[in-house]
Amino acid sequence: MSINIKDIQAPIASEMKEFESKFRNSMKTDVMLLDQIMKYIIHRKGKQIRPMFVFLTAGMCGGIQEATYRGASLIELLHTATLVHDDVVDDSNYRRGFFSINALWKNKIAVLVGDYLLSRGLLLSVDNGDFDLLKLVSTAVKEMSEGELLQIEKARKLDISEEIYFDVIRQKTASLIASCCAVGAASAGSSSEVVEKCRLLGEKIGMAFQIKDDLFDYGNAEIGKPTGIDIKEKKMTLPLIYALNHADRSTKNKIINLVKRHSNKPAKVSEVIEFVKQSGGISYTQNAMMNYMNEANDILASFPDSDYKTALIGLVRFTIERTK
Repeated sequence: MSINIKDIQAPIASEMKEFESKFRNSMKTDVMLLDQIMKYIIHRKGKQIRPMFVFLTAGMCGGIQEATYRGASLIELLHTATLVHDDVVDDSNYRRGFFSINALWKNKIAVLVGDYLLSRGLLLSVDNGDFDLLKLVSTAVKEMSEGELLQIEKARKLDISEEIYFDVIRQKTASLIASCCAVGAASAGSSSEVVEKCRLLGEKIGMAFQIKDDLFDYGNAEIGKPTGIDIKEKKMTLPLIYALNHADRSTKNKIINLVKRHSNKPAKVSEVIEFVKQSGGISYTQNAMMNYMNEANDILASFPDSDYKTALIGLVRFTIERTK
């Protein structure tokens, strides 16, 4: 039976509604152009998975406090800043089906908007003395930048090992979800041991989340034909890494040559996808994803039963069962 995100959100429905209102107010500004862009950013928000992790973890760890709202806002502000800057770096015109900020208002304004969001997040924490929360989120942003640069460095040579791949996704994706869970626990007044346990919980969930994303590149029943976007962008993900590691030298050289020099040709991309499927790369990657999910559930099992804990278990399931 598929999991509905609204059912997962049920224990924190009123808090999420209040958070939306507080977050919207925190984005208001007297500069008309900036206010217009802030409204646009709020309008195109996604499922709000990150604030959900913050509130559910806080609830599981003793109770949602005023600091929990600020922690969730901090994460949203800093993460949105990184996304706005990412779209400039990638020269991307779309984000979640909407036009990106740089596509509508050009690069200079997009960079300044990213800077503004970053400063709003920093001031929110400094003004309220939330230095522990600021440290957790700033560490995640640092790791995300390092992970992105590590991936760029390795993409040039296509020499990513499994170990480096896991390092990249831990920094690029898992560090943010880890900070959500750690911030939730810290905002509830948890001990440093519990905060670290929740950070590790978020890291495991984040690893599973990114591996699921990497599997989408090879298609499945729900999303139809394989997309091959990662291959076109010369990104080495776990299915391809595993397949190359278990291929003979000539096959390996042939596939690497296809990715390096012919990734703009759909027929060649399909050839790479078929090679990965035939080599067992998909099932190996699915097993890796399930291992992280099981590790996350083991951590959750150590917490007392509550509606928040049940919802988090559901959110972990949603992470690997989602179809987009």
